[in-house]
Amino acid sequence: MITHLGSYLRRFLCEEEATTTVEYAVMLMLIIGGCVTVVQALGSGSSGLWANNSTQLNGVLGS
Repeated sequence: MITHLGSYLRRFLCEEEATTTVEYAVMLMLIIGGCVTVVQALGSGSSGLWANNSTQLNGVLGS
């Protein structure tokens, strides 16, 4: 079983499909990293906005 898996991995890594798979994996990691960065930036920016709105509403409503 382990010998079969080892030979399969060796064959896979020698083929061009492995190179393409690695390239797609790297691109996917970069895209996900960019999305996480954007969401963090928008999240931290909007939290200040919501805190400001809450403060102003509490002032107007007298709570």
